Amino acid sequence: MTGPTSSRRNAQYGLLASIADEVGVSPATVSKVVHRRRDVSQATRARIEALLAERGFVRTWEAEARRRRQILAVFRDLAGPYTLEVVRGIVESAAEIGVHTTVGTTSRRSIAQWLEESQRLDALGVVIVISTLVERDERRILEQRIPVVLVDPLNAPSADIPSVGVANWHGATTAVQHLIDLGHRRIGMLAGRSHSLAGSARLHGYRAALTEAGIPYDAMLVRSTDFDYGEALRAARSVLERGERPTALFAASDVQALGAMEAARQLGIAVPRGLSVMSFDDTLVAAMASPPLSAVRQPFRELGQEATRVLLNLADGRPPATTRRELATELVVRVSTAPPETGK
Repeated sequence: MTGPTSSRRNAQYGLLASIADEVGVSPATVSKVVHRRRDVSQATRARIEALLAERGFVRTWEAEARRRRQILAVFRDLAGPYTLEVVRGIVESAAEIGVHTTVGTTSRRSIAQWLEESQRLDALGVVIVISTLVERDERRILEQRIPVVLVDPLNAPSADIPSVGVANWHGATTAVQHLIDLGHRRIGMLAGRSHSLAGSARLHGYRAALTEAGIPYDAMLVRSTDFDYGEALRAARSVLERGERPTALFAASDVQALGAMEAARQLGIAVPRGLSVMSFDDTLVAAMASPPLSAVRQPFRELGQEATRVLLNLADGRPPATTRRELATELVVRVSTAPPETGK
């Protein structure tokens, strides 16, 4: 058998044989020192250790133990509360098992470059969060068997690349059902972009809840934006300035919900008396909003834990039982939702 590993072993064997000749002992004695056996005299051990160090000999198993175990966590950007929550989930869960996390974005370095970086650093693998995986990147991951786990991918990944997310459709139906149970019948939505899997699932959940309640879908009450405060503010104003404005708005993210509440404030509409606002995410800003946001909670820490767990199993050659894992959401009711005003 030939190759880099075989050549390295032959070179090390030659080095140990040379040291044995120089010290005047058997290769077996040198091997005992290499493996830190104690049945060699102190003087002989010291002489052999000095020659090993002088010739640059490295005990491969000790070098492996000293090498920092790390993963890469790559995001589209690091702006917004969702990103910070997911970063914390990944970093903390990895640290608990002695794995370092290097965090980066695709704003200046492409996913292809991050895949190269993971191999250069000999990282255990890469967690890619809210990004689009193009075909050539998928092909490289699969052909080179790079351990990769996706968190909330924007596009549908290959069935062979594992992904982790939450039950977006079910969470959205739960949110809208909460508003319906309060008595709302004219419910608008600030949806995500249609190309986003999560945003699309939340919009479909919204529509399903309306259909189940016998409420007609009104496209004039729905706006699609990025998960962006400024875009959501402008979109919410365009809905709320209509003659027949909604009595409730469901936002596909906390950031969009904050934009909706600012739009209501600018238009003199009280929340929740004049407009109920329901969100999806429940990041730290939801509870600090004024008034505090009712929201569908994503289990951010569990997302990080699950992504890290699947990635480390992949690095150990253990593929997951299923390549798509969805975690349950939870309804959190606060002050931003209430029954509609009489006559609305």
